Amino acid sequence: MGLFAWTEKPGQVLAQGGVIAPDERLPWLQTGAMGVQHVIAMFGATVLAPLLMGFDPNLAILMSGIGTLVFFLITGGRVPSYLGSSFAFIGVVIAATSYAGKGPNANIALALGGIIACGLVYAVIGAIVHVAGTGWIERLMPPVVTGAVVAVIGLNLAGVPIKNMAASNFDSWMQVVTFVSVALVAVFTRGMVQRLLILVGLILASVIYAVLANGMGLGKPIDFSGIANAAWIGMPAFVAPQFTGQAMLLIAPVAIILVAENLGHIKAVTAMTGRNLDQYMGRAFIGDGVATVISGGAGGTGVTTYAENIGVMAATKIYSTAVFVVAALIAILLGFSPKFGAVIQAIPLPVMGGVSIVVFGLIASAGAKIWVDNRVDFSDNRNLLVAAITLVLGTGDFTLKFGGFALGGIGTATFGAILLWALLGRGRGTGSMVAAGDAPVR
Repeated sequence: MGLFAWTEKPGQVLAQGGVIAPDERLPWLQTGAMGVQHVIAMFGATVLAPLLMGFDPNLAILMSGIGTLVFFLITGGRVPSYLGSSFAFIGVVIAATSYAGKGPNANIALALGGIIACGLVYAVIGAIVHVAGTGWIERLMPPVVTGAVVAVIGLNLAGVPIKNMAASNFDSWMQVVTFVSVALVAVFTRGMVQRLLILVGLILASVIYAVLANGMGLGKPIDFSGIANAAWIGMPAFVAPQFTGQAMLLIAPVAIILVAENLGHIKAVTAMTGRNLDQYMGRAFIGDGVATVISGGAGGTGVTTYAENIGVMAATKIYSTAVFVVAALIAILLGFSPKFGAVIQAIPLPVMGGVSIVVFGLIASAGAKIWVDNRVDFSDNRNLLVAAITLVLGTGDFTLKFGGFALGGIGTATFGAILLWALLGRGRGTGSMVAAGDAPVR
């Protein structure tokens, strides 16, 4: 089988309506409008992730656009996807840099070396998958493992907004206002507003904060001077990476999570479009890995395929990869606007804390959803113990030291889940091996 099963180039086939396949496109005006919608869909999470790690949000947005173009080129424009800032890096970046949760991260260079290492590992995995297929990944990381590790990412971060992002009683109450605002948007709105629940909830909470703090003097006022003084056009703050063994070994294992995310993305798009994209799985991994290396090399966050954009595709039935090229170009333009970055930096810390509580909880819930969707059988002791031990290792931040190197909670949980699954499977008959936990990620 050739690398490309379709004879047309991406976007060459013009369609006027109905379901738009990955290799088709709408007229350019409609394609542009859809590109804007995808930027809006990814915007909240792609901006939030760098803020939680102390990265420059302008640079993160810029590198997400560049990364999406890289992904488009490496996959030959066959896999519809936007690459945004990955939340899987938050815990390990905070651990590697001792980031306190506010302002620029002074040790960001250490994290960048680890992000580059992660991208390289990811790309190597992609090359192996391109040659050997995905079966070995699904055996190594069945849903009971991937679900536990994804859940741990959220649980490990739970203390960050609660301990570090509320300096006063007023701040704590504003966190409550924020996550309640997000929840109300999620439950009582529909359509695009509901899809942008994080962004809309954040804006609503920020307005309430401004009324209470700036208007009534109940808290620290929002400082708008940075927005007024920022230029409309300018270069983002590029940062050179620094390579240390400890940070690289701590952050590189995130590649395992990115593989699971991308695998699920491809499976979801395959199901929605009716076109089997498995032949591009390796290319997708390589594209995501290379994009992460490029982003880390410039000072940006690690990137991953975005579920928010899958939701937009599912709602619109438009899977054209040309739309993502437009979205990437828009993101690149935003990356060169310091005014945009100043607006993001002005968001009150307690509001960010409230949003973080929601996001980290959603990550933990996503792990549980993997178990439910794949009908993981917890009456099987192998599944039960892998999940139970992994959750406590990650949530309790269990750390193992090897000389001068320390492997923190997310790392011990990730490697522990994979090794436990393999260890507890030794000696089992083939009948007991084929359990719900062995089902492929969907």
